[in-house]
Amino acid sequence: MSIHANHENRGWASGTTLALALALALAISLAAAPGAQAQHDPRVAPAPTYVIRGATVHTLAGAPIENGSVVLRDGRIVEVGADVALPAAASVIDATGLHVYPGMIDAFSRLGLTEVGSVSATDDTEELGNWNPHLRAYEAIHPASEHIPVARANGITHAVSAPGSGGGFFGGGAPGIPGQAALIHLDGYTVEEMAIEPSLGMVIQWPTIRTQSFDFSTFTQTERPFSEAKKEYDEQLQEMESWFEAAQHYKQATEQGDPSKFDRDLQLEHLARALGGGLPVIVVAEEKRAIESALEFAERYDLRLILARGRDVRQVKELLVEKGIPVILGPSQTLPEEEDDPYYYPFSLASELHAAGIKICFGTFDSSDSRTLPYEAANTVPFGLPYDEALRAVTINAAEILGVADHLGTIEPGKLGNLMVTDGDPLDIQTQVDYVFIKGIPVDTDNRHRRLWERYQARPQPETDTATAETNGG
Repeated sequence: MSIHANHENRGWASGTTLALALALALAISLAAAPGAQAQHDPRVAPAPTYVIRGATVHTLAGAPIENGSVVLRDGRIVEVGADVALPAAASVIDATGLHVYPGMIDAFSRLGLTEVGSVSATDDTEELGNWNPHLRAYEAIHPASEHIPVARANGITHAVSAPGSGGGFFGGGAPGIPGQAALIHLDGYTVEEMAIEPSLGMVIQWPTIRTQSFDFSTFTQTERPFSEAKKEYDEQLQEMESWFEAAQHYKQATEQGDPSKFDRDLQLEHLARALGGGLPVIVVAEEKRAIESALEFAERYDLRLILARGRDVRQVKELLVEKGIPVILGPSQTLPEEEDDPYYYPFSLASELHAAGIKICFGTFDSSDSRTLPYEAANTVPFGLPYDEALRAVTINAAEILGVADHLGTIEPGKLGNLMVTDGDPLDIQTQVDYVFIKGIPVDTDNRHRRLWERYQARPQPETDTATAETNGG
């Protein structure tokens, strides 16, 4: 499950410890496998062509189509409209009274990389060392993760699976380059079946000045002088600079020099792909100082920058508009970061950025919470974000920001057949997702949450409960 790891350098792991970790990982994999992988939806007859008929089709490329139909074949949408002829040998879903939307995309998640956060053998979000531009999250994705079908059943059909811790006590993950993010379908027996873009972008965790830390020995928060924190920050920025300068020199050497005269360096080779506006760079930066530093850095090395999270992004709106930088927002259902911030700050941020002209989308930055993606968008609507823009933020906006709008994000002929069929507004928590299509195939929406609900819903009532209810007049 490792992200292309070189285990020979792991001095911390004795043979016994490593064997136990591998055994635990294998046991969890085997336990998770039954039902974790999507099967063909048992309610729909397998066929070479599928037709969703009689629904209101929200293409997000134009006005909704009343009593419309969508035809899917060979993994893609082949026809959309109100007057669509039924192809021969097609499997037809009568969707009268239902709605068809593009499948949603979690623009920054940990899906497939972590299962149980407190069990290290099931967590592959990061590797040893802070500088790993050559590592791909794609290699570590576990297709049988129980989190994937839970997210899929709520209409999320594809997601960015990104490396890096992205959290922790009083701050984000360690500054550095944790590796490359992957864009995946949320269905497949193997990661090869799930792949859309194995190397979607280079993830960078930008340094920040931290005067607070967490002492695990006393379980208390500690303070340190600003000068000490600033010195550490400057050193981290200098190290970031040295990596990109080395990648720049390496790129020049490979393009203009004799390859036989230098040793191949996989780290610099992959990092060099981001230079000159190549591979997108997804920078996780929170504070104003860090965001401004990342923007200046991206301009200097001609990086195609996507800003992620950006707690203080409202303070640099004009700069983002000027440079045309899009933002992947984190969860809106959270508390304000600073004790003096208004309670509504997390909810109103999306509308403020949209009003300023900044393109936004949403990411959960998690695995178990990926299913809540539509509600992260929905909760920004009462605080000013137009509803249509909230829906676009989890569909076509995300596809455009990630550079995959040519085959995802709307319901149009030629695009991938990743759709959801619902009984109402997909951003409404009461709405049921009736069908999910991935790569043009109706997939089973069964998942661990549903199985547990059905199990306990059918639990026989103990006799003691019945007697107590009768005694109490129930």
